[in-house]
Amino acid sequence: MATQSKPSESSTEVATRGTEAAAAPLASDRGKTVIDDSVVAKVVSIAAREVRGVHGMGSGVSRALGSMTQRIGVGGGTSGVSVEVGERETAADVVLVIEYGESIPRVAGEVRDSVVRRVEGICGLHVVEVNVTVTDLHFPGEDDDGDQESRVS
Repeated sequence: MATQSKPSESSTEVATRGTEAAAAPLASDRGKTVIDDSVVAKVVSIAAREVRGVHGMGSGVSRALGSMTQRIGVGGGTSGVSVEVGERETAADVVLVIEYGESIPRVAGEVRDSVVRRVEGICGLHVVEVNVTVTDLHFPGEDDDGDQESRVS
């Protein structure tokens, strides 16, 4: 007597079900919830900064402008983050400065994991991708603001 084996689910079916589960709280018969791009960008920024080895976010110019705008109370602290937000899914691009001596692949992987976990948990959006760009390394003792003491007087 031959036993019938249960057909296995395809990865597409599993991924689709996961997307629907993540999106379920955002739409119901009572209405829908729309999450602004800036909210998702803030979650991404905070999630990336939680990872050991991340020194800062953004390129040198964007870090300087972000620092200046935060001092005067303008700007949301999302320098180095751009997001694309749909009704149920989102994608993020993150620009990082990594501490010298840290493994760039490890930090990038942990940033991806942290962003996915936080965005899906807080926003209920399925994260389709997190692209990480490392633009600089931070060395111990390096001045963050770029204001180095002059060697001549």
